[in-house]
This record gives sequence, C-alpha cells and structure tokens, in this order.
Amino acid sequence: MQAIVQTGPAVEPISTAQAKTHLRITHSDDDTYIDTLIATAREYCERFTWRKLISQTWKMFLTDWPDGDVIQIPFGELQSVTHLKYKDTDGDQTTWGAANYIVDTDSALGRIVLAYSITWPTTELYPSNPIEIQFVCGYGDAGSDLPTPLIQAMKILIADYYENRENSVVGTITQKTRAAEALMLPYVLQHHYYD
Repeated sequence: MQAIVQTGPAVEPISTAQAKTHLRITHSDDDTYIDTLIATAREYCERFTWRKLISQTWKMFLTDWPDGDVIQIPFGELQSVTHLKYKDTDGDQTTWGAANYIVDTDSALGRIVLAYSITWPTTELYPSNPIEIQFVCGYGDAGSDLPTPLIQAMKILIADYYENRENSVVGTITQKTRAAEALMLPYVLQHHYYD
C-alpha cells in the first residue's frame, strides 16, 4: 500500500496565539519559529498515533483486490471516500460505482466493505498501483475537533522544542516528550495497515 497526500491540513490544530500563551510569551519575535514548532509537534503526534489530526485528503494505491470483503483505510478518523478507481492492463481507468460498496466511518480504521452480493471487479489489473482510493480523514477542520489530550501533548512538545533547541546527546528523549507520548498513547491505532 502506498499513500500520498493530496491536500494537507488547512490549519494547524494549535494557533500561534495558543502556543504563545502556553509558552508564556508576549512578544512576536519568535512567531515564525513557533509556527514551525507547531507543525513539527503535529507531525510528531501523527507519526506516534498513526492518525491524521486535521482534515486532509489522501490517495492510497493497492496492487490487487483483497482476498476478503474489506479494504482498510489508513490513518483513522475516516470521513469519506471520494472515489475508488482501477486500471486495466491497457492503463484505462474506471471509477467503480459507490453503490458497490459501503464506507464504514465508525471503525477505528475506516473501511470499504463490499455491498451485499457484490464482488470485486474481475478485470485483469495494470501491473503498477492499479487500484486508487481517494479519501478524507482527520478529526475535523479545527483544533477544537481534536481530543483534549492530543492538544495538550502537542503543547508539551512545542514547549520542549522551544526550550531545548538543540539536544546535547543524540537519541535522548526528554521527560516532556515522555509525558506527551503518555497523553497520546490511548490514541495510537492498534492495527497499522501494511501491504
């Protein structure tokens, strides 16, 4: 499985003002730097939990149809599936009708489930990434849509990054990072999608 972002988050889950309040900073000298720390903290949280936080559009590619009735969608918090397409051996792409499958947005990992009495297409597939699924995932469009512990974890990471701009020992994990990870731990997806 290969996944490629199509549209990243429109906003960060924490604003510059919120980060500065947490850092107890009133000047604007470091605003640009703080913005990079906010993005870095979000990306750390996303990697740690295997989730995407703010709404984003992704495409995933599969090399073949699954053996069962289900395709799992990575990153959690599936909002919708925009399309499911597949290519035949000539490279001609077909959009598979949404009536053929059910989009499960309630499971921890979203899923595409075959509708009753439907089977996957039997067309011989193109040899490279023939199946394309575009989907939207994330908790929502604003930081207020996220669980509070994830926001707090990112604030802790931002403070850690701001106070410790350079680690003196490569590979060390600060106590603040450990505290942030403890807050994120309940949100880690228990099953990661691997091809």
